[in-house]
Amino acid sequence: MKTLVNPPVLLVLDVQKGFNDPSWGRRNNPNAEKNILKLLTEWRTRGWEVIYSQHLSLLPKSPLHYQNKLGIEFMEIIKPLPQEMIFQKNVNSAFIGTKLETYLRDQQITSVIITGLTTQHCVSTTTRMSGNLGFKTFLVEDATAAFEITDHNGTIFPPEEVHKHEIANLHKEFATIVKTEDVLDRFLGES
Repeated sequence: MKTLVNPPVLLVLDVQKGFNDPSWGRRNNPNAEKNILKLLTEWRTRGWEVIYSQHLSLLPKSPLHYQNKLGIEFMEIIKPLPQEMIFQKNVNSAFIGTKLETYLRDQQITSVIITGLTTQHCVSTTTRMSGNLGFKTFLVEDATAAFEITDHNGTIFPPEEVHKHEIANLHKEFATIVKTEDVLDRFLGES
């Protein structure tokens, strides 16, 4: 078994209890957290880098408001270990207002695998920036989830459609779209 010289970092975005709040509406992909856990387990087993973002909203009514202690907690299924890095943020991108980019460059990390919540918010924004900053970016479509949205005309778009369109927008230009099993086969097969 050979070892990857520079394995990709696993980026877990905002898997926080505040996303269980019913105010978000209907959600797709109930298996997102289980798929993140599959990847997380493999990364930890191999001693590869795992990085988390934690959203601390400045909007008082947000379930992720920084003063909502329960809402900002990580979900039990993917709770970070003490040695794993957490970058706290107040906006959608994990790169804005944090030292994430500097950290990745200092560690000579060139590839990131993105998972987390939610597809149309922090996942999409972080993926776009990761691609624009020159990182080889992989987005794990079945390890993220979207919520329904209502547009300016009052039209409700189901979470399945939101997720599908967000993934389509990110495909090729910003990231390589993969599934959990693709990641396990591609990267773990190389090590």
